[in-house]
Amino acid sequence: MSGLYVSAREDVFPVAGSFTISRGSRTEIRVVTVTLTDGAHTGRGESVPYARYGETVDGVIADILSLEAEIRAGLDREALQTRMKPGAARNALDCAFWDFAAKSSGKPVWQLAGLQKPGLLTTAYTISLGEPEKMRAQAAENAHRPLLKVKLGTDDDLGRIEAVRAGAPDSAIIVDANEGWSVTAYQALAPALVRLGVALVEQPLPAGDDEALRHIERPLPVCADESCHARPSLADLKGKYDAINIKIDKTGGLTEALLLKQEAEAMGFQIMTGCMLGTSLAMAPAMLVAEGAAFVDLDGPLLLAQDRANAIRFDGSVMHPAEPVLWG
Repeated sequence: MSGLYVSAREDVFPVAGSFTISRGSRTEIRVVTVTLTDGAHTGRGESVPYARYGETVDGVIADILSLEAEIRAGLDREALQTRMKPGAARNALDCAFWDFAAKSSGKPVWQLAGLQKPGLLTTAYTISLGEPEKMRAQAAENAHRPLLKVKLGTDDDLGRIEAVRAGAPDSAIIVDANEGWSVTAYQALAPALVRLGVALVEQPLPAGDDEALRHIERPLPVCADESCHARPSLADLKGKYDAINIKIDKTGGLTEALLLKQEAEAMGFQIMTGCMLGTSLAMAPAMLVAEGAAFVDLDGPLLLAQDRANAIRFDGSVMHPAEPVLWG
């Protein structure tokens, strides 16, 4: 493949209200949109630069545009995997390459990738971190949803989960501590959360400081998020974690995400497919990774006040496959 022109820009979308985790709140998202075109066909990809990993919008755009000449000279998706490190910049380009291949061949990405035709998915819906009563109210508003994901990482996480459970007595619950717990906190909270029907906790300990998980009982299954990026992460996670959260912004695109999923499943990990707070353009490729996953957390568009044109259709928490005009 040669003769492709690449462009990258920042797009801003408003959040519905605000979105809060233990690291802070936001009322808008800033994403990077990449376009690849040969003049006749155009492919797009989106990524969400994440400060936790030292990424900025300007830095990601600069990294992408630094490959402009190489892409014009024929750098393709396969070569991209070793040319760029995993992360938001490679993700946006990788997904744009996939979309361009679909648009130019007339075949959907799932078919090009040798996957099964995508079907409906049921996503978790995120309850932002807040005071317990506010979280109870959020849960009550969404008590019809089958799966809620609750943001934690405070000194009163048990009170918050009790409030959410009171608001949504029938929903399944997973929680995300965003690296906010200690080993002692996990050991104290896990039995109570299991009794409250919590099925999983994401990243309770800081990445790089999670060795203790290998040496304790884990009555509440533990999922690696910040500790899991691409396939090289897996060897160190075995014995510490029961599941991994695959996010294409961490893997650096759909290409590596599919390989990571295959290898992780072979190692016995449960699979969760997650997302940064992005638009439907970011969710569309992630949905292909989510097929068959134990937990799907691709609710980014549900948390926005405005999405892209031709957005993914949601019936409650049920996601319909993306339309080709959006991606893939």
